[in-house]
Amino acid sequence: MTDVSAGSSTGNNVPDMNSDKITREAEEVEDMDIQSILNENEVLKVQNETMKAKLLEANMMANKYLTEIDKLKEQLDHLTTPPLFIATVMEVEDDMVLLRQHGNNQEVMTRMPPGMEGTVEPGMRVSINAAFSIISTISKAADVRAQVMELINSPGIDYDMIGGLDEVLKEVIESVELPLTEPELFENIGIEPPSGVLMYGNPGTGKTLIAKAVASRANATFIRMSGSDLVQKFIGEGARLVKDVFQLAREKSPSILFIDEIDAVGGMRTHDGTTGSAEVNRTMLQLLAEMDGFDPSGNVKIIAATNRIDLLDPALLRPGRFDRIIEVPLPDEKAREEILKIHTRKMNLEEDLDLARIANMTDGLSGADLNVIVKEAGMFVLRRRGDKITMKDLLDAFEKVVSNEEVNSPFGMFV
Repeated sequence: MTDVSAGSSTGNNVPDMNSDKITREAEEVEDMDIQSILNENEVLKVQNETMKAKLLEANMMANKYLTEIDKLKEQLDHLTTPPLFIATVMEVEDDMVLLRQHGNNQEVMTRMPPGMEGTVEPGMRVSINAAFSIISTISKAADVRAQVMELINSPGIDYDMIGGLDEVLKEVIESVELPLTEPELFENIGIEPPSGVLMYGNPGTGKTLIAKAVASRANATFIRMSGSDLVQKFIGEGARLVKDVFQLAREKSPSILFIDEIDAVGGMRTHDGTTGSAEVNRTMLQLLAEMDGFDPSGNVKIIAATNRIDLLDPALLRPGRFDRIIEVPLPDEKAREEILKIHTRKMNLEEDLDLARIANMTDGLSGADLNVIVKEAGMFVLRRRGDKITMKDLLDAFEKVVSNEEVNSPFGMFV
């Protein structure tokens, strides 16, 4: 009895041990499953971030392609849009506009587009479609060559920089500066100011300098062109350039239009049977027409300069075009001394320098020649590393300039 009872007690412990083992194994499996799940979760997180990055990259590529598609659509619309034509407005009456199409000179009547009343005027250029409907207005065409003739900054020249030309300056001021700065003076007297000023004289006497000084004092736009600039290669180009330059002067008023070397385009009219002479004549006729169209009391003044007044066409010299014809002479001895003082005012000179002696020696030289002499004297000082201009420097510079002039001129220096 005792043995059976003991054996029965041992048999009951076996299930308890198996149960603990199973529990431990279950816990281990559960731990492994949890760890596996955590690992898979980490992997899924990494995959999720990777997918997000790829999705972002795909969105960026999609936006890039959409932008490119829009650009291609815009180009396609531009290529398939019917072209516009240019026309000039001839007349405007109520809501009707008479247009002349460029190229074929076809004239048509069309209605004024809504919202453009008051903005379309005769002479204006407009763009039109195939149905002759006005699409937009176009600014007036201006030759780029005319625009670059405008001097944006003030010339910065004053009357005290010009020596020996007091009488000439007085006439130019009365003819050009006063009508721009004090027009009431002419109104009170009841006279019209001179329509234009023509200056003539030897090269280097200061004609261009005078024009720049007047423009600076009058606070006017300075437009400078050379007569040779108006002689163009193709037929009609010179006349068009003249027209554009005068239009620029009107738009930039108050302005001073300075025509240098006017004899290049304003010479006596001749015809040798070539298209070249015909083109020069055509350009001069356009110049005459533009000068006739100016109001003498307006805010645009014309100054011209030439070295050969004897070559100019009489039509250009008649009253009404150039009312003032002013000779700019070579400076006399007193004027030469004034010019030398002007050119040396900023230089370091020796006290015993005798400018009057230099002025007496330079008979027949222009103001430009005197300027060259002063600069050459400064170069002599520079070569010896000095700091003051001496009388010997000026005398040596005079000898050098005179000898160069004699070599360059077949007639000698003083003729």
